[in-house]
Amino acid sequence: MAPSAFTKPAFRVLGVAECFRKKNARSVIAAVSYRRDRVIDGVYLDFITVGGLDATERIISLVERTGRKDFNLVMVNGCIISWFNIVDVKAILDSLGIPAVCVTYEESPGLREFIERYFPQDVERLRLYEKLGERELVYVRSTKSYVYVRYAGLGRDEVRRVLEATTLSGQVPEPLRIAQAVARAVHELLERDAPDILRARPP
Repeated sequence: MAPSAFTKPAFRVLGVAECFRKKNARSVIAAVSYRRDRVIDGVYLDFITVGGLDATERIISLVERTGRKDFNLVMVNGCIISWFNIVDVKAILDSLGIPAVCVTYEESPGLREFIERYFPQDVERLRLYEKLGERELVYVRSTKSYVYVRYAGLGRDEVRRVLEATTLSGQVPEPLRIAQAVARAVHELLERDAPDILRARPP
């Protein structure tokens, strides 16, 4: 990625976040197009399977369905979402040709033990988890905070620069904070008025 790209007002991050309850079959996933100049110029929605293995596929499909070619980066709120549904950042890069990064916020000894406990004999889930590799700790100078990242298609310094450009307070970058708020609002609406939608598995 060219260094000048980070300085352009129209540098776009597609922030992706979800909201789910373990009792449901579906989680709500929201994607927000966030420009470096703090303009939001798109919001997109989909479902993924709670406890499934379709997160990467559904994120790729969501991006493709927008019909847009102006996203510079896909940023996901965690690589392991919706009850151990694993996001493969390398697969997103390979499929879309867009760099991808997952952001998390807490120390963790790893999730292998929990995958083996809740999904015994699930070789594919464990393979995808191990493929992710270790998280890297990044210091975000703009808010004097630390986050953990996994990424593909860009370097560690580029990840840091994107985080500093999009994080206005605390640890959570704005594209993810807004996407999380949208996903939560839609999920709460469906739980209240159309719970059967969340109980049905995505096609």
